This record gives sequence, C-alpha cells and structure tokens, in this order.
Amino acid sequence: MSKRDYYEVLEISKSASAEEIKKAYRKMAIKHHPDKNPGDKAAEEKFKEAAEAYEVLSDGNKKARYDQYGHAGLGGAGGGFGGGGFGGGGMNMDDIFSQFGDIFGGHFGGGGGNQQRQQLRGSNLRVRIKLNLEEMVNGTQKTIKVKKMKMAPGATAKTCTTCSGSGVQMKVMNTMFGQMQTQTHCGSCQGIGKIADKIPAGANAQGLIKEDEEVTINIPEGAREGIQLNVRGKGNDAPFGGNPGDLLVVVEEEVDATIKREGDNLHQELYVSFAEAALGTQKEIPTVGGKVKIKVDAGTQSGKILRLSGKGLPSIDSYGKGDMFVHINVWTPQNLSPSQREFFESQIKNGEMMAEPSGREKTFFDKVRDLFN
Repeated sequence: MSKRDYYEVLEISKSASAEEIKKAYRKMAIKHHPDKNPGDKAAEEKFKEAAEAYEVLSDGNKKARYDQYGHAGLGGAGGGFGGGGFGGGGMNMDDIFSQFGDIFGGHFGGGGGNQQRQQLRGSNLRVRIKLNLEEMVNGTQKTIKVKKMKMAPGATAKTCTTCSGSGVQMKVMNTMFGQMQTQTHCGSCQGIGKIADKIPAGANAQGLIKEDEEVTINIPEGAREGIQLNVRGKGNDAPFGGNPGDLLVVVEEEVDATIKREGDNLHQELYVSFAEAALGTQKEIPTVGGKVKIKVDAGTQSGKILRLSGKGLPSIDSYGKGDMFVHINVWTPQNLSPSQREFFESQIKNGEMMAEPSGREKTFFDKVRDLFN
C-alpha cells in the first residue's frame, strides 16, 4: 500500500510554516489519540501516520529532501521509514509518545508500563561511506559491515531490588522551609528498572557483546559530500529490552580522476591535436550518465569551453540539474619528427599558419562571464 502525502495527512499546504505544521499535528494527534479511541485500529494507524508526517515535516533537512524527492528521498522503496536513507527506521508507540512532551507539555500518557521508568536507548554508531560521482547523481544501495554492541545470547536480567523496577528513587531533604521530596533515577539500575542477572562469557556488565552485522543503506540520488544519512535502529543495542541506537552514515566524495565537481556543475578537460582543432572533429567523453559524443568545430581555439546542459548533478535546493563544462586544450607536440619539423618550418617561411587574431576572439574574462549568463 502506497504512503499518503505527508501534507495531505496533516491537511496543510506545502507553504505551511513550522508553527502551522506543529498545530496541524497537534490537532490530528488529539483527534486520533488511542486514549480517545480505545480499540480503534484505524484511529491508531492515523495517529501513527500523523506522527510520521510530523517527524519529517518538522525537520528542515528531511522536509527539504521530501519536498524534492517525495517518499523515495527518505530511503527504502516504500518511503521514509522503511530502511536506510533520509529519515529511515520504524516508529513505535514509544517514539510517538515521546513527541508529546514538546507538543502537548506532557499532558498525555500512553505507551503502557511505568511512565517514570527510563526507556534506555543504545548509543549511535557513525560510519563514513565513499561515493563516486555516478552514485551521487543516480543514487545507489550499499551493504556494509558494522561492528556493534548486541545483546549476548543467554543474557538475562532481573527486577532491580533498590527501586522495585520503577527506575526511580525518592529522596527527602531537610531545608529551611521544611522537608522537600525529590525524585531521581535509581542509582543501582540507572533508571532502567532491571539489573543483570546472568552474563555469558565474553559479554560486558550489561550483557552486551561486540559482533559484526551487515547493514544495507539506500543512498538517494543527489547525495553530497558531508551529508549525514540516519538509519534508524541499526546502532548499538540497549541492554535489557531498550531501543537500539541509530547508524549515522556520513557521505564522502570519491575524487574522480577526470571529472571535477563545482557545486552542481561538473568540469573536465579535453585535449585535441593541432590538426583536430584546425579541421574540426568529434570526440567521445565520459559523463556521470555515460559516454556522449561532442562536436569540436573547425578552427577551435585552445581555452574554448563547451557547455553540456543538464549533465551535472541534481540540485539539492531546487529541481533540475547542473551542467557539464568541457574545457578544450589544443595540444602542441613537443617532439617533432624531421618531416613534421620541415613542414612547420616551411609554413612559417611562407607566412602561413601565423597567429592572426581577428579581434573577435573572447578573452578569459569573456569566457568566465559567459559561464554565468
């Protein structure tokens, strides 16, 4: 089943402000809240759907990616919450209820269980992944091996006797105004409500062991150097049933030997012989979309720049693509054969093939100005 448009879910326009998005989410969440609709599965799904939409549209980076690429830009074939990508991962009811602290000021309960007990979360992992220009343009899928902390088989826990599983301790302090009671996380279980009971060999005090795990990451088209992808739930495990952390994937650009990137535009140099420049020719050059043929006109001068529209990278900030600029260099032979030397000497002697600018040639500054017009 295809996902609904997030703006449609919250019943707002694409031009809605951050405050309007927040208000729309609050309205939908109150309307479909499980406490108001007990046993109504349809309402629960709409509640989750609204939370998913809000998670994306309230985040500037995710919203920009969604506005440009839709659900596909958030990772995974089904949209933004099914796998690696911008957003990624799955939302559970604990994730959703955690949003209510900011949106509703903590007035709603939910999620089940003791609300005072801390929901432990595993730590995030950070990796770097190199992409070539073609992968940055077209998107790709990468499978990498990650060393992460996982619950060891056979590890068990028992209820903390200090806090009786509540995760909190009450302290009474004597002050000049009388006794004051405060609540803090339990020092024995760190607010989890459980402590290790059985720890297998090789595991740490929390029952965790380091193991390799293969993770598949969906790279959306238009990725750039420095962009961070968030793969939900693929970080370190949390002990005793907590939620795992995330895998943060930082994109690095693999330097191309031929093509150089400048923003959304690409540049490369093309060398032609003196004869090819004089007579004109066709050349095949590589681009991020495959090889293309270009025409070099007769009489082409060294330094001429050919512009291939739309052969650059997809723009992050707007629709469309950058361009490819081909810089023509006329190659001058350095080691002439006797017959070649004789030919050129005869041309000079006869006054042929002399440098005779017509006055219509473009200067370096003219060429630079043309690039931006």
